[in-house]
Amino acid sequence: MLNTASVPVFILAGGYGTRISEESQFKPKPMIEVGGIPILVHIMRHYYAHGFNNFIICAGYKAVEIKKYFMYYQVLHNDLDMDHRVSFDEAWKFSESESTQEKWRVRVLDTGLNTMTGGRIGKAIKAVARSESFEHFAVTYGDGLSDVDLRRELDFHQLHGRIGTVLGVKNYARYGELSTGENGVVRSFLEKPEDKQGFINGGFFFFRRGFEALLSADESLVLEREPLMKLAAQGELRFYRHLGFWHAMDTLRDRMTLEKKWAEGDAPWVPRSAHFPEKAQGNSNEQPHENSHHR
Repeated sequence: MLNTASVPVFILAGGYGTRISEESQFKPKPMIEVGGIPILVHIMRHYYAHGFNNFIICAGYKAVEIKKYFMYYQVLHNDLDMDHRVSFDEAWKFSESESTQEKWRVRVLDTGLNTMTGGRIGKAIKAVARSESFEHFAVTYGDGLSDVDLRRELDFHQLHGRIGTVLGVKNYARYGELSTGENGVVRSFLEKPEDKQGFINGGFFFFRRGFEALLSADESLVLEREPLMKLAAQGELRFYRHLGFWHAMDTLRDRMTLEKKWAEGDAPWVPRSAHFPEKAQGNSNEQPHENSHHR
């Protein structure tokens, strides 16, 4: 099976985040915090817990904020020792602490202010491929959290032999469903009918390098349209069914929901190795599936 460390992870983090403008007017959406930690870092730590350590952040809107955060990441997560009692020339250093800082590689690429998702990935892959070789790569959104077992999804991706794999998650409705007839007659009322909810694109993709043929650096290229639609039409896209935790942070309401789960110690996306109350992962709610679906 593939070594997860050999699979680069591309994270889409360049959009404007207009649906959560209360926060995104000050910082890029992936830098909005849950429990005092940017959601982008939560996502990266989830990958890291499964052995992935090579991250390419496809930035755009307020890209400098993401760059600055990772420039000072080591400072933020370690104790600082600076002794100028004798000389101001004394170099500062990190003092010994219980920090478990991640040993990862992080590249923040400015893929353009108005570039769409497909163009961002196309530009980033072209840049990374100049200096390293890889057969498979991962792609996900910088605003979605899950407890999916990424190691198992990668194994599924490798075994089915097709070009792409997408995480399929349930589209749970927030509102009840009306079954209606003529003249406005309500035949039945179903409160959030889970059995009728289909699967949607949950991100957490894996692709073989063959997917590059459907990508480009065209700033108008939308990943979820032409590239993924063509891949599905060619029978080269499979989905990995996940019935466990998944939540996208699209609105302020979503952020508050995630904050509440964090505050209550009920954050399923947090790796077991983190200094946080443990919660069982959702592995028993996963199973491979042969169909494809995307939003």
